[in-house]
Formats: sequence, C-alpha cells, structure tokens
Amino acid sequence: MNWRIKIVMVLLIISACKSDKVGETEKEIVSANLNKNDYLIEVEEFKRIAKQPNSKILDFRKKEAYEKEHIKGAIHIWRTDIEDTSYPYNGMMASRIQVETLFSKLGIAANDTILIYDDNGLCNAARLWWLLQNYNFTNLKLLHGGISEWKAIGGEVSTETPSVQKAIFKLPVMASMKYLISKEEVQEALNMNTVILDTRSLDEYLGIRQKKGAAKGGRIPGSINIDWAEAINYNSDKKIKSFEKLDSIYGQLQIAKDDPIIVYCHSGARSAHTTFILTQLLNYKNVKNYDGSWIEWSYFKNLPFEKDSSTQLIK
Repeated sequence: MNWRIKIVMVLLIISACKSDKVGETEKEIVSANLNKNDYLIEVEEFKRIAKQPNSKILDFRKKEAYEKEHIKGAIHIWRTDIEDTSYPYNGMMASRIQVETLFSKLGIAANDTILIYDDNGLCNAARLWWLLQNYNFTNLKLLHGGISEWKAIGGEVSTETPSVQKAIFKLPVMASMKYLISKEEVQEALNMNTVILDTRSLDEYLGIRQKKGAAKGGRIPGSINIDWAEAINYNSDKKIKSFEKLDSIYGQLQIAKDDPIIVYCHSGARSAHTTFILTQLLNYKNVKNYDGSWIEWSYFKNLPFEKDSSTQLIK
C-alpha cells in the first residue's frame, strides 16, 4: 500500500474506536453551516414547501418500502429508473431524454420544486441530486433525516399510490456536467497525481468483497479509502454529522479545498453522496464523481487495478 492509504486506514480505525465509545444513540447538532445549504432542508421546511402547489415529493426507496408506507402524496422512484440501460454494465446515469420522459410521466413539470427523501442517509437521494445537477436542474430539496424524521414529527404517511397527470418536463438547454468525470478522464488523472477517493466499504476497497455487477474485486490504483457512511450517523438516525465533525473527518486527508478530487464507489451512488458532502457542505471546489465507478472500471481488462486479498462474491 502507498503511504496515503496506510495513513487513512489508521485514521479510520481510530475514528471507528471513538464512534463505538459514543454509542449508537448519539444525536448530532447540525451547525449553521449545514442549515445554510441550498439543497439540504429540515423537516419543518420540507413540510411547508410540500404544501405549495408546484411541489412534487419523490420517495427514493425500494418499491416494497414505498408500498408499506410513504409520505402522503409521494411518487415512487428507484435507481433503475435513472439508469442508462444501453451499456453492457449497470449503473450509468440516464440520458437527458430518459430523464425528461420519466419526469413527464410522473407528472413533474419543469417549474416544479422536487422534494426528495429516502431511508439511507440521503445516499439514494444524493444520486438523483447529482444527476440533475449535471443537467443544470437545481430546483430540488433533500429531506434531512428522511422518512424517519417525517414520522417523528407526526407527518402523515399513506399506502396509497397518488394519481398523476402527465406533464411536460424539459431540462435546461445547456448541461453543465460539472460533477461528472468519465473513465477516460480518470485514466488521464492517474498520471497527474490527482486525489482519488474510494467511498466504498474497506472490504470492497481491499478486494476482499466483490459486489454483484463488478467483474472483479479491487480498486483504482492509488485511491484512498474513506467510506461514504463516515459522513452520517449510520448506526442511529442516519442524519448527516455536524459541519465540525465533517470538517474534521475529511480534513484528515489534508486535501486543499481547490485541489482536483475524483470520487467513486461501486456504481456511483455512494460517491454521489460524498460529492454532495464535499461540495455543498464543506465547500470543496473541484470534485468530480466517476459515474461508471468500480462496475465500469472492473469491466475493462486493460485498466489497471490493485487488490490486497482474495475476493468473495456478495450481493
């Protein structure tokens, strides 16, 4: 392992030990820095915006969870709905036409405010945030704390699927793709000393575990592992940690705020969450999420990779 990897692994072990001492019931006080964010909103603001006529609520959870209960009026959406299936592997972001067709079918108009929630620390919601950012659509909000926070204040839930009337949804003419980086660009970055963050679990990073969809276990050479879940209270309310704790966690990497950073995971969802944390909450200026991530990288036999152990295929 290179020196960066060794240092980060030691820091994460120390961090994990400290987290155990705090306990699973720890409740973080979200600082003013998080509350100033344009996209992350607390439940009372979510409730207020949801009452407005041009608001649409999207439930970004698995179908069975949605059918069991969801915020009243919420429309279901899942990862496969925003994937481009033309590739020989899974997980690539949907095309402009696909997004416009999907949202029109869901009854979302171009002037609507989209309110997104999930049940996994905004990991899924952040993927949709990331996709829409690349297409220059910014009129969206993410519910901090997800459906659990909604239920905690007595918010109404339902099992009924709302009826929708088809609308006309068009993305802005100019797409920015400001948080997107391609396989070819990642290849070039390997020779430019660019910081590459692997936001998967440590076992995936080491190559001990190979998740479904990947052609092999391992990691992009020279990448540094920092699990996306370090940013949230994963074992309790799954809310994002305070600005001070986030700044400490990512500050240990000793990366300047304007340094080029590439993030990736298995399919680009967990790394989209880290992209959100870095750019929207910690003010890092030059962060790109590798859309294809490990699924795409492992598919190509000519691309370099590293691993530390024999792999075990898991779902």
